[in-house]
Amino acid sequence: MNFVRNNWDKIAKEEFESYLDSIKETDEKKLNWTKRIYNTKMPVLGIKVPIIKKLAKEINKGNAISFLELNLNSTFENLLINGCLIAKIKDFNLMKKYLDDYSKKIDNWALCDCIDFEINQKNKSNYFALSQEYIKSEFPYTRRIGVLIWFKFINDKEYLNIILDNIPFFKNETHYYVNMALAWFVCECFVKNREIGLLIFKNKMLNNFVNNKAIQKIKDSFRVSDEDKILLENFKIKNKMI
Repeated sequence: MNFVRNNWDKIAKEEFESYLDSIKETDEKKLNWTKRIYNTKMPVLGIKVPIIKKLAKEINKGNAISFLELNLNSTFENLLINGCLIAKIKDFNLMKKYLDDYSKKIDNWALCDCIDFEINQKNKSNYFALSQEYIKSEFPYTRRIGVLIWFKFINDKEYLNIILDNIPFFKNETHYYVNMALAWFVCECFVKNREIGLLIFKNKMLNNFVNNKAIQKIKDSFRVSDEDKILLENFKIKNKMI
């Protein structure tokens, strides 16, 4: 099948869906295992992620917007392709239009984590503003995307200071996958900017769950000294985690 197209019409849509169906996993045990890993209620075809990303890369050589307009979202794989394509849209406002819609449709962490935004000097202020909007969304996976964007700014002092002011916003966060994204972010902060990481713990910016999960992740890292791992024990919260 030709994936590099100038126009994705109804016939091309049917061909594409038939193609995905032809390469889907047929072993029910493997499919169920995949669904459990992604923790999704969506239908899963069980096609390996590298294959899906390769397909998205080919589609992006043609008219990716035309493909997105097909509004294929009936399976995990369909949405995964859409997420990969959305991240590559260079026009920020157009990208945001599709991302806003996408972030409200998804129901699992993998469809957040597949998005690899191309952030540079020209667009970083737009993406940072987007993160600030998304962390306040009523949709949990939109909030997770907002936190994931923060990773792109860990080495930028100007933006990192603003992020520190926003971290307490998650004090009452109860969604597991939003909290896990924040714990992962705090771990990376500590690894790449120890003083900032310590400040987060010293100032008690995190809810109990994120605080202790972040410490656990840091202690599991080979990039942190044994001395710092011992030090972090002092910041563990003994109360029951959320």
